[in-house]
Amino acid sequence: MIERVIDLEVMIADHFIHQIAVPVATCNRGRLYRLAHALALGLPAALILTACGAGSSSTPPPIPAAAPLASDYDSAESAIRFLEDRVKRDPDDIIAYNKLAGYYLQRLRETGGLNYLDLASRAAHASLKAISADIGNTGGLAALAQVEYASHEFAASRDHARELIQRDAGKSYPYQILGDSLLELGDYDGAAASFQLMEHRSDENPSGGVAIEVRLARLAGLRGETKAAQKHLSTALISALNLNPAPRETIAWCRWELGETAFSTGDYQTAERHYRDALITFPDYYRALASLGRVLAARGDVPGAIEQYERAISIIPDPSFVAALGDLYRISGREKEATAQYDLVEHIARLSALNGVLYNRQLALFYADHDVKAEQAYESAAKEHAVRRDIYGADTVAWTALKAGKPNEAQSAIKEALRLGTRDAKLFYHAGMIALARGDKATAGDYLNRALALNPRFDPLQAMNARKALDGLSE
Repeated sequence: MIERVIDLEVMIADHFIHQIAVPVATCNRGRLYRLAHALALGLPAALILTACGAGSSSTPPPIPAAAPLASDYDSAESAIRFLEDRVKRDPDDIIAYNKLAGYYLQRLRETGGLNYLDLASRAAHASLKAISADIGNTGGLAALAQVEYASHEFAASRDHARELIQRDAGKSYPYQILGDSLLELGDYDGAAASFQLMEHRSDENPSGGVAIEVRLARLAGLRGETKAAQKHLSTALISALNLNPAPRETIAWCRWELGETAFSTGDYQTAERHYRDALITFPDYYRALASLGRVLAARGDVPGAIEQYERAISIIPDPSFVAALGDLYRISGREKEATAQYDLVEHIARLSALNGVLYNRQLALFYADHDVKAEQAYESAAKEHAVRRDIYGADTVAWTALKAGKPNEAQSAIKEALRLGTRDAKLFYHAGMIALARGDKATAGDYLNRALALNPRFDPLQAMNARKALDGLSE
């Protein structure tokens, strides 16, 4: 039966290619096969053409200059206080609970404060306790699925998104939640199909265009299609700027993500410009502060980088920020301060059960990067990857396996990590070091050169290690 379905999808895709006369050289036939089942639902030809890249320019649209945007903090806080008072007076007010969950999740995106995630979780559960999804509370179920996603409970979020599709199949938001969850679980084909179905239904939501563009950008980046990712992000940013009111955090996020894309290819000047534009839009936006620190370090301004990381950590002590600051202290010869930061990384990650889940991967990579607790890092990474089979989970398994003295496991995992063709210097660096450990000097040299050619200062310490390894190969 499965084979017949696959054969039918292939026939539909081949017929579709013939009917719209898309040149084979410009169309990824594999993507059409994955979308063939969506054709049966009547998706428009333009949608599939977009997926193929036909009839569209790869040049990103021009981006307007950054400008400060007013904060809605006071009005949002007033709404939160009002809604909190409502649910105290009426514990069965599911509309208030669902709106509260949305406000708390927005606060989480703006500040990174995990207390808001806890508050959102309480609101979603209270809503569903008052009225279950079975008798109409799809808003509460959607809030719960979003909370689960933010809590890295991706399988639960996926399952609840599928339930939402059954209950509200005509809307775009269940497909958005499903696609997001599948992406984190490593089901990239399923995520792509979900986003296509989301796009087909996005007319209901004025911000739907922004939401689909940022997700298409993520998929393009994972596939190594940097220019396509830049185009989608630029389109998302322009669309967000045209919304009324303009969503400050969304616009800052788009500018920050454009910076991340530029940084990934070693374009440090452009990356810095995008990060600074994000901070014009949203001063003290913690993501942009940390990334500005990283790009300043890449450009040789270590004191400036330290200042930006210190600012970011004063807002949210994310372990990856703390570890990066420790590395910069070490480079500056401030060993005592570096050690204090390294100790703080583990303390933060182990502070609570939620932190342990959210920062599990970061902690495993920190151990591997700094050659400590290698076996513990590997076991932690492997346990997570058994459920969350995305390429960066595979990379974490590969890197920790290498440091734990398991080169064969590392080789198998890095092959999985590279399967999409992602252009990421750290992936290439890890692949090179794994090949070197296995005695394959030619492959090691190729990957290390690729890493440094793509992004020569991708990490203050690890890029230096890559150069040392290359120098050793040439001796």
